[in-house]
Amino acid sequence: MDNRFYDVIHRRRDVRGQFTGAPIPDRVLHRVLSAAHAAPSVGLSQPWDFIVVRDDAVRAAFHEHVTAERETFAATLDAAAAERFARIKIEGVLESTLSIVVTYDPGRGAPAVLGRHAIADTGLYSVCLAIQNLWLAATAEGLGVGWVSFYREPFVAGLLGVPAGIRPVAWLCVGPVTHLEAAPDLERHGWRHRRPLRKAVHHDRW
Repeated sequence: MDNRFYDVIHRRRDVRGQFTGAPIPDRVLHRVLSAAHAAPSVGLSQPWDFIVVRDDAVRAAFHEHVTAERETFAATLDAAAAERFARIKIEGVLESTLSIVVTYDPGRGAPAVLGRHAIADTGLYSVCLAIQNLWLAATAEGLGVGWVSFYREPFVAGLLGVPAGIRPVAWLCVGPVTHLEAAPDLERHGWRHRRPLRKAVHHDRW
């Protein structure tokens, strides 16, 4: 048994404030993207694409959009939750070295995607597996990854020229970090706490 594999899983964090902005060697980025592309997919459809975003103007435009969406969400919170949320950094778009946007093409391999006829979302699940591969590979390489979810899909599609019918699933901020926190940010800030495994495991029936 190689304990290093489990160490990567448990060390992985959703990074926000620890990016250094240092460059990522091309060979390292290639290994990380290759790991993502090696993920399993329904019907071997490989319905993902990876947009590597380095352009400062594009990232600044996205950051402005995210800031507005943060304010929209904050307006829905009660006073106590809003106070907690105000202390939480939700993205590292400008601080990270680059971004990788992962998309989902439901038409790839269609119309007969083997294994998708009964559960349409298996294609989307496949993209999530690629994202997890990318995240773990980046962690193993000493990089941080932060998944930004405060955005509207049509905005990102327009900003990046994503073709109609293809969904932007994840905007990932990627780069070297000063460190990875021992506990997730949301736990450290008292937003939520992780459930113990014993409460998540069921046997034979719910």
